[in-house]
Amino acid sequence: MHIDREDMLELTRRMTLSRSCFSRIAGAYLDEEGLVDGTFHTHFLKLSEAEREKNLKIAKAIPFAETNVKLKNYRFSRADRKPGSIWQLLMALRECELKNDALLYSLYEYIGERYGAGHPYSVFVFYGNYDVPLKGSDRESQWESEEVYRFLVCAVCPLEGEYEPGMPECGFLFPAFANRSTDVDGMNVFSADGGTGKLAEMFHLVR
Repeated sequence: MHIDREDMLELTRRMTLSRSCFSRIAGAYLDEEGLVDGTFHTHFLKLSEAEREKNLKIAKAIPFAETNVKLKNYRFSRADRKPGSIWQLLMALRECELKNDALLYSLYEYIGERYGAGHPYSVFVFYGNYDVPLKGSDRESQWESEEVYRFLVCAVCPLEGEYEPGMPECGFLFPAFANRSTDVDGMNVFSADGGTGKLAEMFHLVR
């Protein structure tokens, strides 16, 4: 499925200091073998302005990436939406708004066991809400809300220093944002090199 660039731009316009759509941030630091070396989670607005700006830059890099080249749409098959699947874990993390430590740790372990980076890296996860406005026939926004898009952004970043993440080498937006709406069977996956991407393979996604 083709990603509409305008959908992504609409979303990233809510990823600024003055209009941040994020309410929580969580993350883990993993060593070169994929073992968790430390974790955190907090309300996004409790971060200092400098920390919020730095983390917004990381989160925004995922949906702002070149659509259908570095950011591609993938699907979860019906078989991969069964109980105990990574899809169910992501849905549960979205539902709890990143407030469940056990679920977060399960995600970090899942990535750590499969990613094989060969260097220390971080996994940052953001939870956000976007009140999608209705658009009239002239495509101008109306005051009424069409739906609330509740989503996760995940960024996998190499560490440039002690607990200092660089820009993402891969990541995802879940559920996918398609036709200005929630697509729970889809995921928008980012890969900095424009390849298939380790995350798509790890999550058993199809195109």
